[in-house]
Amino acid sequence: RLPAWQPILTAGTVLPAFFIIGLLFIPIGIGLYVTSNNIRELQIDYTGTESSSPCFACSQNYSWNMTTPCVCSVSFSLDQPFESNVFMYYGLSNFYQNHRRYVKSRDDSQLNGNLNSLKEPSKECEPYRTNDGKPIAPCGAIANSLFNDTLALYYNDPNGTETQIQLVKRGIAWWTDKHVKFRNPVGDDSNLTAIFQGTAKPVNWQKPVYELDSDPENNGFINEDLIVWMRTAALPTFRKLYRIIEKNSSTSPTLPRDYPVRSFEGRKRMILSTISWMGGKNPFLGIAYITVGSICFFLGVVLLIIHHKYGSRSSSADLTH
Repeated sequence: RLPAWQPILTAGTVLPAFFIIGLLFIPIGIGLYVTSNNIRELQIDYTGTESSSPCFACSQNYSWNMTTPCVCSVSFSLDQPFESNVFMYYGLSNFYQNHRRYVKSRDDSQLNGNLNSLKEPSKECEPYRTNDGKPIAPCGAIANSLFNDTLALYYNDPNGTETQIQLVKRGIAWWTDKHVKFRNPVGDDSNLTAIFQGTAKPVNWQKPVYELDSDPENNGFINEDLIVWMRTAALPTFRKLYRIIEKNSSTSPTLPRDYPVRSFEGRKRMILSTISWMGGKNPFLGIAYITVGSICFFLGVVLLIIHHKYGSRSSSADLTH
């Protein structure tokens, strides 16, 4: 026989474990839940499916192949100013980024700057591998469906003056993605236009990858909006970081709507949120800790009562036998 170790489960070992788990998880859960509730968050749905919505006309008329953006403006006010930095997210619903074929439809070697993959993308990218005989850069269904709504915020002061709020677009992607997984190809010419010559833009894009940003440190494959989108979500309702606001303000957003969601019956929203030491707003984590801790503590009490009531009888029966 192979050597083995098997714990002996007795009331003296099981009951303390239940009570310790309960006494640890309940206060941790309360702390997480209170912290989550202290995070300020505002969500604005701008899908525009309702006829009363200012984005209704855009939602009815816009499609992937339109070249002129449709702009809608949604006004809102904040009851209290958000403290510290504010993080702006875009959210989508009923969008299954976790579909097996969708997740595989990319070429990581191409995104890492490999020149051979730039000219000969992976077959996993089909049917978004080539267009008009030219290799697509970046290829695949994920890149082709890049979120391309442009969100802008304006502050309206009491005098009616409208001021655009500065949004920070650097620092929204993971450091490892920005500096390790995504790189621009390196060629004889440092000009991205020359490097990407002979490639085609994704079918649903309005401009090629080398024109995503005027900032050379945020252009091409290292564009942070592209990097954030390429990290696929696990659930059909998700949010992705879009911009960072580094000052407090009360605002109204202007939303150039370029991203159609009617084809998959989805919804889209803009989210403004602060964060804490535990990250963004997530009441589920605190509730889960409280629930598990309460169940363990309750089971501990029940087992303690059973042991107190019937434990002596079992001991007597064992001695008699």
